[in-house]
Amino acid sequence: MWRAIASNALTFFIVLLVIAAGVLAWGRQAYNGLGPLAQAVCFKVERGASLSQVSRALEAQGAISDARIFRIGADYADKSGLLKFGSYLIQPGASMAQVIDQLTVGGQSSCGREVNFRISVNSTDVVLRELDPATNSYVEVVKFDPAAGPVPAEYAETANSDDVRLRITVAEGVTSWQVVEGLKRAEFLSGELDQVPPEGSLAPDSYEVERGADRAALIGEMADRQARILAELWAARAPDLPYDTPEEAMVMASIVEKETAVAEERGWVASVFVNRLRQGMRLQTDPTVIYGITNGEGVLGRGLRQSELRRETPYNTYVIDGLPPGPIANPGRAAIEAALNPDGSDFLFFVADGTGGHAFARTLDEHNANVAKWREIEAEMLRAQEEAEAAGD
Repeated sequence: MWRAIASNALTFFIVLLVIAAGVLAWGRQAYNGLGPLAQAVCFKVERGASLSQVSRALEAQGAISDARIFRIGADYADKSGLLKFGSYLIQPGASMAQVIDQLTVGGQSSCGREVNFRISVNSTDVVLRELDPATNSYVEVVKFDPAAGPVPAEYAETANSDDVRLRITVAEGVTSWQVVEGLKRAEFLSGELDQVPPEGSLAPDSYEVERGADRAALIGEMADRQARILAELWAARAPDLPYDTPEEAMVMASIVEKETAVAEERGWVASVFVNRLRQGMRLQTDPTVIYGITNGEGVLGRGLRQSELRRETPYNTYVIDGLPPGPIANPGRAAIEAALNPDGSDFLFFVADGTGGHAFARTLDEHNANVAKWREIEAEMLRAQEEAEAAGD
């Protein structure tokens, strides 16, 4: 009898082991296997939230199939106490193992709302935008000028949240004065800026920042980034350029940046100025004349007068030979690359063509014909504007 009892107990124990192994295999598969999400979701881990609270919220949002298995797996991986506050974009089909990895890495939130403080040539604005998880693209919530009137209520309600990401975006072609003045208006930054950095020394780019980040430190990061870009591209420059130093190349890059916003034209524009320098021709470019008038402090806001085109300043390339004494803006990487590796052409002239781009010419006769076409386009645009204004009255 005792032998039968022992045999039955052993059989029962073996059955329990088999069941336990099956449950363990099922749990491991559920933890590491394909998750239930059909569409990406943005999930927020609240500050101080427990693993139990987070697992239930994930289950309720459909990001995981079983909160208990999620907790057991996190405990087994020694990650149950490593949850990081923030908002996380959880992709379709993400496993529980992948989800807990995301929620314990921390750092910048990967979804939710973002404040983008944008400094451009003609304006400075603030954009509050939100990531749409379904399309993985940002949707604008509100945009406003920080110097014009009260802050929109929707911005005020959410901009100070701990998990809202903050970004400073500096456009190509802005001057150092514009960057400094713009950063002074970014209320989420701290610290004073007493000096304007040298023109051309700041890299136009997008910079993620923390609330309370120091303005001077951010300027230093922009300068370091621009120095690295220039050093890299200078080392790979074309041979026989008509400028001998990286500083002169930066002057040319700033002129290219201000002359065209069309990416495909940068190499041609650079070739025009390189060809002119090689032939001893004056550059005759309006943006340098404008810089000589404004000193980079704001936008001229009108056309150049004939008297200004004749006035001798260090930046009036209708009057001086060669390059002006310094950059006239902060060029982006593409403009620097164009200045150091211009397209091969024999163009010597260009003028606007009415499409946002330019018509290029090899001879003065060709150029004069292009100018005449542009004058016709200008006149037609003026007539259309006057007719629209008259219709509006």
